[in-house]
Amino acid sequence: MATLTSTGVGSGLDVNGLVTQLVAADRAPQDARLTRIDTKLTTEFTALSQLKGSMASFQSALTSLKDASTLLTRSASLSDDTNLSASAGSSAVAGTYDVEVVQLAKAGQLNSAPLAGGPTTVVGTGTLTLSMGAKSFDVTIDSTNNTLAGIRDAINGAAANAGIRATLLTGVDGSRLILTGSDTGATNALKVSAAGGDGGLSALTYDPAAQANGLTQIQAAQDAVVNIAGFAVHSASNTVDSAIDGVTLTLKNKAPGTIVTLTVANDNGAIQNKVNSFVSAYNTLKGQITTLGGYNATTKTAGPMLGDPMLLNIDAQLRRIMGAPVAGTSVPYTTLANLGVTAGVDGTLSLDSTKFQAALAASPGAVSAVFGGVNGVATQLYTALDAHLATGGDIATRDGTLSTQRKDLATQKTALDDRMTVIQARYLKQFNALDSLLTQMNSTANYLTQQLATSTSIAKGAGK
Repeated sequence: MATLTSTGVGSGLDVNGLVTQLVAADRAPQDARLTRIDTKLTTEFTALSQLKGSMASFQSALTSLKDASTLLTRSASLSDDTNLSASAGSSAVAGTYDVEVVQLAKAGQLNSAPLAGGPTTVVGTGTLTLSMGAKSFDVTIDSTNNTLAGIRDAINGAAANAGIRATLLTGVDGSRLILTGSDTGATNALKVSAAGGDGGLSALTYDPAAQANGLTQIQAAQDAVVNIAGFAVHSASNTVDSAIDGVTLTLKNKAPGTIVTLTVANDNGAIQNKVNSFVSAYNTLKGQITTLGGYNATTKTAGPMLGDPMLLNIDAQLRRIMGAPVAGTSVPYTTLANLGVTAGVDGTLSLDSTKFQAALAASPGAVSAVFGGVNGVATQLYTALDAHLATGGDIATRDGTLSTQRKDLATQKTALDDRMTVIQARYLKQFNALDSLLTQMNSTANYLTQQLATSTSIAKGAGK
């Protein structure tokens, strides 16, 4: 709003003060109304944000419960983990197995005869073809790279290198070229052939089926061999994940004749932790709902969403889902309460660990069905929350309405400022006109006073 700059200059009238007071008096009731609306909208917007955040957090806690296959966490333990380790996924089935690590998977390795001249010894020219299993690549060797070191660098720098690394090993008898494959397993055997050039590269060839080779095999590419429950299992790597459903074995040392017992079981502690997280997340949401929609008799303060139909509907819907029997389940495990998850007088949940562990021991599948799957409590809760939080849901709709109202309020505030500017200008014009009129009247009064004084003086002189 514009700043007042005019003051009464002739009459001594405080134009600025009068106009300021009149404009403030006109503005006060409208300002108060807009402030009340602003406070109400801010409170509602904050309350909705708090509710939305708590609902989203609870929904996140349901993710690990609504899938029946991931709820029942498995554990894998070994009687001795010196030679291997084990882990179990959700698809693993409880059981016990004898495991023996017969041999580890290894990558192939070749070496050349020692060259007394060392890395700078000239070997020859031509084309080397190096293979690791079905993967192969060519390396061209000419006069610029025909030394032992040059060939090493050419192999390592080849753009199409399939995973064969070349190094030099130098000892008292000279330098050797060492070729090592990157992939383990019998199917990844190394081969090297030479073609063209001066024939010197024949000293670096190797074929397992050939009678004579330039290179010597230090280590044959081989599979890991592990006996599980008396059956031999071969693996191209030292990670065996296809022998037992859902179980991964990581082999560390070969130990023929050493039997290790592998036990796969439900990880009841991890399962209970998931349910505890569910209970905690729901109680946080329930506490938020109570705060927003409740009434504090001690402080005589109502929550910002007291009596709100949307809040009441969300609360009732969640409680109804958690209290109802789950379709497709059978006694004695059909509800959360049957598993030890019960609601108190204030609506918050608690978990009876003893009862829950007993249910897990008696029927882990029933526990999984009550929480997860198509009809599970966690699935129903997740779907219900998703509907409320989704675009077009009641939370988003309310959010949009509040945003629109806040924009309208900003427009009203701007309109009030504009209107007060006009009113101020009108008052200023009126009071300046009044000031001018008072100045003229004062001037006329002074003139008449002077004239009257003059007339009186003349009359007195004439009477002498």
